Amino acid sequence: MNENEKGVIIAAAVPPTPSHPCLAHRRHGAASRGSQVPRHSSQFEGRFGWLFRTLSPAHHSDLALNKLAEAMTAEAEADQTPETIVDDEENTGIFAGYTYFGQFLDHDLTFDPNSSLQKQNDPEGLVNFRSPRFDLDSVYGRGPSDQPYLYADDGVHFLLGKPLTGSDFDPGTRDLPRNSPNFGEPARALIGDPRNDENTIVSQLQSTLLRFHNRIADLLHSRNGSLPDFEMVQRQVRWHYQWAILHDFLPTMIGEDNVKAILPQFKVTGADREVYKPELKFYNWKKEPFIPIEFSAAVYRFGHSMVRPIYRLNAHTDRLMIFQAPTNDGDGIDHSLAGFRAIPENHAVDWTLYFHIEDRPHLGSTRIQSSYKLDTSLVNPLGHLPPSIAVNPSSLAARNLIRGRSMGLPSGQAVAAIMGEVPLSNEMLKIGKATENSTNDPLTPRLTDISEEFRDNAPLWYYVLAEAQQQFRKDDTPIRLGKVGGRIVGEVFMGLLFGDSHSYMRQSPFWRPLPNLTRKDRFGIAELILAARGE
Repeated sequence: MNENEKGVIIAAAVPPTPSHPCLAHRRHGAASRGSQVPRHSSQFEGRFGWLFRTLSPAHHSDLALNKLAEAMTAEAEADQTPETIVDDEENTGIFAGYTYFGQFLDHDLTFDPNSSLQKQNDPEGLVNFRSPRFDLDSVYGRGPSDQPYLYADDGVHFLLGKPLTGSDFDPGTRDLPRNSPNFGEPARALIGDPRNDENTIVSQLQSTLLRFHNRIADLLHSRNGSLPDFEMVQRQVRWHYQWAILHDFLPTMIGEDNVKAILPQFKVTGADREVYKPELKFYNWKKEPFIPIEFSAAVYRFGHSMVRPIYRLNAHTDRLMIFQAPTNDGDGIDHSLAGFRAIPENHAVDWTLYFHIEDRPHLGSTRIQSSYKLDTSLVNPLGHLPPSIAVNPSSLAARNLIRGRSMGLPSGQAVAAIMGEVPLSNEMLKIGKATENSTNDPLTPRLTDISEEFRDNAPLWYYVLAEAQQQFRKDDTPIRLGKVGGRIVGEVFMGLLFGDSHSYMRQSPFWRPLPNLTRKDRFGIAELILAARGE
């Protein structure tokens, strides 16, 4: 769920219809190769496809999209909310760690170094350089035979980085293994996907997966009396990871009702001895699963609205800005979460501040931080991304909206209608924070001079956020994805798992996580972290 030119999702675009005024920009250059072919779902691994290939693209001008992006970007806060009072922008019940676990999942599914915001992309020439499977290829790379520098001499365990301090929960926290640069150059991580070093939090999720792999290797060694082969360990790690996605991350993001509607197995408590195929109404393929454009270029970018402007890594460091140059100020403390460099020694992430691993006080420096709400507002720093991440435009909202147009995505209303849902009315499409004191005007009246471009024609990414925002109540009810966004994310996730012939759902549907790694018969992200720690 990150925005990085090297990691942004790619997709195809269909040219404007001849009757539409936006056709004018095409007259100044030749059409991209393959742009005249109809939309279709690619039938082999490594490609993107369409969920709704018959829908026409939604057309918006640069002016309209930039104005919408500006309206979606919150004003800079003069003072951060103290930890001693409730922050009304927090999404109570969805903790901050889920934002970055979602980013980690994105990196596991998709990677494209070639797409561009400035042109329509060729639907026949765009390739996903990640396998469309939850297989941790972003962690394993090409394996110990082809990338031995990632692994210990036994070819089974991962190499780990230097110890980090600051986490009372896990004194064994490690940085990622890194190169030895020349003086003045950053120490780059030696990992399967360089994007998993772009900020401190996702870097340490990667490190946690390395340690979890090593823990599984040690458990199998102890149980079997001999060192297991790499493939055996890898399979167990992948299956535990897939279980955490299906039983923890997905219900948290889309809600139990959406999960049960797609996977009937979840409807009956204890129905764990019968194999069920997901009920996929919209995500279908003939030979191999693919990454849907609507998912990758719009819907799965919902996590951008969940990003906080500031995080506490552990109880012994000050809260840190998500974007700030990695330089020391007058007090000699590094206040940055910036990645692509060695993590400062005292910046160990205390995961009890990011997931419900143990009970913590409601307020204060040791509380569990929540994500921000799923709504049509992004924190101000995301409107001014640093040059190392993005330029022209530097606004994340603008980049998402422009990318959706370049991919030829349909409007949110069109997607809702084809899914059998009543589209949100123009009056229901709000802009702003989902807080009691926010004045959230409807989209079309607020952007008066370009409002007609959005009437019944909202960009899909914005629409999914506006749909989730309908759940806002003045109590602490969590805001999750709605019927359109939740169904698309749920179908793609479960479809990818079921379509992967190597997943536990296909190879061993009655498989369960190792008993000594579960808590109260539960295995989720928190339990994975505990296991990586050695418990």
